This record gives sequence, structure tokens and C-alpha cells, in this order.
Amino acid sequence: MQDRDKNLSEGYAALFATVLIWSTPSLFQYYLNRSYDPFAQNFYRYSVGFLAILPFAIYRFRKGGPRLDLGVVGACLLVALPNVVHQIAQTVSLFYMGPGVYAIFIRSSVIITALLALVFFPEERWIIRQWQFQVGTLFGLFGAVGVFWFQPGWTAGNVPLRGLAIAFTASFSWALYGVLVKRPSARLGSIRSFSVISFLTSALLCPLTFAFGKLDTPLHAGAHVNGILVISAITCISIAHVLYYIAIREIGVALSQTLQLLCPAGTLALSAWIFGERLSPAQIGSAAILLFGAFLAMRVKPAAVVETAENI
Repeated sequence: MQDRDKNLSEGYAALFATVLIWSTPSLFQYYLNRSYDPFAQNFYRYSVGFLAILPFAIYRFRKGGPRLDLGVVGACLLVALPNVVHQIAQTVSLFYMGPGVYAIFIRSSVIITALLALVFFPEERWIIRQWQFQVGTLFGLFGAVGVFWFQPGWTAGNVPLRGLAIAFTASFSWALYGVLVKRPSARLGSIRSFSVISFLTSALLCPLTFAFGKLDTPLHAGAHVNGILVISAITCISIAHVLYYIAIREIGVALSQTLQLLCPAGTLALSAWIFGERLSPAQIGSAAILLFGAFLAMRVKPAAVVETAENI
């Protein structure tokens, strides 16, 4: 029982740290879009993220544990594919909508993740059947829509259908990534699995950048912009992904995704401060509904999921 409580505490701590960090990616990417094309931006961000985690991954592999084989590499490759689509799509989306609006829209991945979890992970179906999870998800999505709808100067009609389609692609790909990453993470551990997935993601992004982007962008972007790219890579990719893997392993995919509903509130606050996006009273009320929904979802105690994940 003590070990189970400890695992839950670690899972929630990792998840809330992830929520804090992942309130910032759209802000970084929105800023970097001025100097980097979407392909080069994501290739270099993931390359830096991989290099940042590599020493820790080497230490973990030398220390022991499951070794890499074709099955594990194949599973990691399946995770890297939707991750590439998500990274590019979310960066392109920021040409059509502001960082705060995108942060809200991407929360639609909660519904998609719940549906995918029903298909891929029978052990998580009992969580989705809990009334706290269902009501919390509905409140969270209702609040997210309210924050989007009541944003001054922004309505659904102002965003081109192409932009909405690209944002939905990013949302679906993120949900698929969150579902597929559970098993390789449980087998290899958080650091080792992310090192492999980040390497494969970078490897897939390299030819895409060569074909559609500009590989020499860092030479022209300037030290300040490149420094921001490095900071965003280490925090939003290396640190946040490892923490997210820990959260998925300890408390499950569906619950981890639902509590990501907290991210838009942080993003909107930071965007208002940095880029001048304003929050209306209706938005503040919608944000309160969002937070309440996330709180309800957090009330689900995924003990069975923890036991299952530990035995994968």
C-alpha cells in the first residue's frame, strides 16, 4: 500500500510539473516562427532535446534493465511517427491562431485519447466509466470552449478552416502519441524510452527539413533566438516528456491527458503578459470551470492502472 501511494504521489507530482512546463511550448513556437520554418524548428528542438537526455540514457542503459531489440525499437518508431506529425502541425497551426487559442484547441485531444484508450488499453476502461472522470472531462472541455469563444477579437469564424484542420491533426496526433507511448515507456523506463523516441523523431524530421525547410537557419537566426530554441528544447521536450512518461506509467494515459486541461489557463496568462492577449470576465469564468473539471478528474484513484502498468 505504501509503495502504491508513493507511486501515485510521484505520478501526480510529475504530471503537475509537466502541466507547468507545457503551458509554454506554443509561446516558444509562436515566437520562433518569426525566424524558423516549422520543419527546421522542430528538427533542431528535438535534436537538442535528444542530446540533453543522451548522457542520462547512456547511464541508464549501462546500469542494466531491458535491452533494445527490434520489437522495442519498432514500438518507439510507432510513437515517433505521430509525434512528428503533431510537432509540425502544431507549429503550422500557430500561423493561423494565437498561442492561447491553440493551447485551448489542443485540449480536444482529451476526448480522442479517451476513445483510443478504450480500444488499446482495457485496463483503463474502468477509469473512463467513473462519473468523476466523465463529468470532469465535460466540464474541462466546456471551460476550454468558453475560453476560446469569449476571447476578445477571436471567434471560430476568424480562424480559416485550413487552420482548424491542421490544429485538429495536431490534436489527434498528440492523442495517438499519448496512447502509444505507454508500453515502450513501461518497458524501458522514462529516460531510456524518451531517448530512443527523441532520436527517431529527430531522424524522421531531418530529411523533411532538408526537403521542405532550411537546415542552415541557426546560422542566420542569431544567438538570442537560438538560445530560446535551446531553452525550449531542454524544458519542453527533454524534461517535460520524461515527467509525462512517469505520469502515464503511474496514473495512466486517460487521466494524464485529462489533467492537461490545466495547460490553457497557464498559457493564456503568459500570453496575456508577453503578447498582450487579454482575458475577458467570461474567459475567467470559463477558466474556473476548466480547473474544476480537472479537479474532478483528479479525484479518480487509478490503483488498478498502476498495478497493471508495473507488470507490463
